[in-house]
Amino acid sequence: MASGRKHLLKVIILGDSAVGKTSLMNQYVNKRFTQQYKATIGADFLTKEIMIDDKLVTLQIWDTAGQERFQSLGTAFYRGSDCCVLVYDITSSKSFESLGSWKEEFLSQSNARDAENFPFVVLGNKVDKEDERKVPNARASQWCRDTGNMPFFETSAKDAVNVDDAFMMIARNALSQIKTETSEYKPPIDLSKKKEKKEKQACC
Repeated sequence: MASGRKHLLKVIILGDSAVGKTSLMNQYVNKRFTQQYKATIGADFLTKEIMIDDKLVTLQIWDTAGQERFQSLGTAFYRGSDCCVLVYDITSSKSFESLGSWKEEFLSQSNARDAENFPFVVLGNKVDKEDERKVPNARASQWCRDTGNMPFFETSAKDAVNVDDAFMMIARNALSQIKTETSEYKPPIDLSKKKEKKEKQACC
């Protein structure tokens, strides 16, 4: 049985232009793929409701422009994010090498409360172009382990390979971030007072 409370999770997708950020988002939300996407101007978002265990979750997925001239818009879009998705194209070494700077930029502009433990997920897109691969799976896996042990999926927005699995992991990581931030503070119990009370009761 689903709990009554809805959870709104904000997810940001970052990466160089033309790595397939818009395609991944549209394949996941609308189950559609087209070659006709125009470059994203600024940012756009789609929403999707999913169930995670017994919780109804609304994912708000932000697709941001990969062009440098739009990166100054980042601060407004990054704030309040619950998970960041870093996307590269397996046929482009440059897009893979840019992931570190995208991650740094997100952390510097998002004002994340706990930057060290903020959830990132890495997607190596376009596995349907295996014959043009420039980034070995092992190289990307190692980088993800060395850079904060980030979850890693190779995907194809065109063929819907690993897209649902990747976004389920993204949603779970985002939800765990919400739980951490909203967990209720319980003041520590002062055991000395209890002990003192018992001693008073024991005497006389």
